[in-house]
Amino acid sequence: MNRPRLIVAITGASGAVYGVRLLQHLRASGVAETHLVMSASGVMTAQQELDLRRADIEALADVVHNVKDIGATIASGSFRSAGMVVAPCSMKTLAGIAHGLADNLVTRAADVVLKERRKLVLVARETPLNLAHLRNMTAVTEMGGIVFPPVPAFYTRPDSLDELVDHTVGRLLDLFDLPHQGLVKRWEGMARAGADGAARTDRF
Repeated sequence: MNRPRLIVAITGASGAVYGVRLLQHLRASGVAETHLVMSASGVMTAQQELDLRRADIEALADVVHNVKDIGATIASGSFRSAGMVVAPCSMKTLAGIAHGLADNLVTRAADVVLKERRKLVLVARETPLNLAHLRNMTAVTEMGGIVFPPVPAFYTRPDSLDELVDHTVGRLLDLFDLPHQGLVKRWEGMARAGADGAARTDRF
């Protein structure tokens, strides 16, 4: 492969912006070949939250797969990839992956990534969490997956929602060792104290 392949799934949880912004950055940088699959609920959520149609999102990907197409390339272990990101990951999708249901292309592709010991990252978007959610997260983690709730990093002192989203997207790209610029403000240690000896807290 000239470029690593990354499978990107968007499912029906709040936070469609994470999957869309990930696709936008990968399209702009060209560092990876993206294979997109969206659930019907993921399409509806993107419409509700971002005013984006299915076609708008599909245009950001290199290859698009139908969620019902269990015979797609990404449903086979012979399809080589760097792994898969589900962003956002609904609790239904989390449960399907945790229990190996493989009942649509999202859960099937995730199952394949796990069995091939490739990287699976689930941007799990729900709060608060009930015991079923937590147990499913544990099951996925025990299988080698990474549960990645999009928790904001306030130590960066963000000026906008865009900065918060970009930071999360940058951290996702870090997990796959995919290069990016300007998305993540790297931790450089605690801020220096002000003249009065107190830590700076002027932003909040």
